[in-house]
Amino acid sequence: MEELVRAGLAAAEKAGALYADVRVIAPQRYEHLAVRNGEATALTYSSRSGLGVRVRTRGSWGFATASGVEAATVRDAARLAVRVARAAEGPKAPALPVTSEPGPSNGRYQSRMKLDPFEIPREEKLALLTDAERALHVAAEVKNGHTSFQAWEEVKWFGSSEGVHYRSRIVHVGAGADATAISGGDVQRRSFPNSFGGDYGQAGFEFVRSLDLVGNAEKTGREAVALLNAPPCPASTTTIVLASDQLALQVHESVGHAVELDRILAWEAGFAGTSWVAADDIGKLTYGSPAMNIRADASEPGGLGTFGWDDEGTPARSTPIVKSGKLVGVLSSKETASRVGLSESGGTARAEGFHRAPLVRMTNVNLEAGDASMDELLEGVADGIFFSTNRSWSIDDKRLNFQFGCEVGRRILKGELGPMVRNPIYSGMTPEFWRSMDLVGDESTWHLWGLPNCGKGQPVQSAHVGHGAPVARFRNVSVRGG
Repeated sequence: MEELVRAGLAAAEKAGALYADVRVIAPQRYEHLAVRNGEATALTYSSRSGLGVRVRTRGSWGFATASGVEAATVRDAARLAVRVARAAEGPKAPALPVTSEPGPSNGRYQSRMKLDPFEIPREEKLALLTDAERALHVAAEVKNGHTSFQAWEEVKWFGSSEGVHYRSRIVHVGAGADATAISGGDVQRRSFPNSFGGDYGQAGFEFVRSLDLVGNAEKTGREAVALLNAPPCPASTTTIVLASDQLALQVHESVGHAVELDRILAWEAGFAGTSWVAADDIGKLTYGSPAMNIRADASEPGGLGTFGWDDEGTPARSTPIVKSGKLVGVLSSKETASRVGLSESGGTARAEGFHRAPLVRMTNVNLEAGDASMDELLEGVADGIFFSTNRSWSIDDKRLNFQFGCEVGRRILKGELGPMVRNPIYSGMTPEFWRSMDLVGDESTWHLWGLPNCGKGQPVQSAHVGHGAPVARFRNVSVRGG
């Protein structure tokens, strides 16, 4: 495979590229198993191999891809990529600005795991899902039980004309369960350990076992049934406390996407919108309260956004994004960083697979823990709402105005968690919302969540990202029932 990479680089240079990189992925594997109401509804396994060649001429990028991993294929792709770049640059295109980054000449990265999920017998995985799904059915109102398991593997060889070469094997895995209860025309769902299929990590099958789907299924089913009789969330402007799972999605939608530098430069306007943040805001903008500290960390152990080097060969980095409420950094690639005068890339250029060119993507964008215990987060709240587990979300194309609904709410009464409320919704505007955060939970409330379905780009790419979040408190937030 390393010889294949070098053959592609040589062909690109011969065709006139000023720069080239080659990614060979062999294999890229995926497994998905699911059980619904006692029957297996997904038994998916796929494996594919291929390569992508990206080149830069003086004024443009070119990219070409092909399935298969033969020398003739990579040479053809390299020559096509150069032709694409030349066709796009025009007769008087200015030179493309890019940062220069050091990288490994023989790098190696391997996901840490004890049990390779692809080596665990399918029967064992299905038995776990079946037992957990059965345990969800605690009452007649539970009309639908669902459990699922997913695993991904990517073995990649990368090389660039700047002398960077590395090999990596990354494995992601996750599972979850959800129960849907129905009565009198009302429908309520409760998910464990999170919605969007559960929780995910860069690990082996030991991660799935640690979730204890069977042990938590009965509680999940009972909460779904209890929500049918819970009162609706009252409408008010009040203090709210967000659980770690919901706060992770809040970070994703209103911070992570908003600080992607290609969005800030309006390169992403066609598909996924731009950003309310401007390039000139870096180092100046008050994004949130002094309690807000966010970091993009591609070195976080076990994260879906963790790797050795990105798809430009830039080493994994831990980059401050918001420090004491002020915007101090962004997510960037070599070209986007250079466009705004940054000295180095943020190391966040990532592609879904060999068939896509790298885009600026989130890594593990984490809200750092504070020093408040759970009791301290609730203390002093006379009448508020605790929100947990996302059910619906909506945010505009600038990542400014948003509305989130959760599966379950709890009244906070005189500093104590009270009864459930159903269909809780909160809304706001990004800067005002983050500036209202007055207390952040400590490490005991912090969890690193995996999100395997972040969409971006044209053609669309689905990225795996991570978000660490504690529990946190926000004042004067608009709340209502759905």
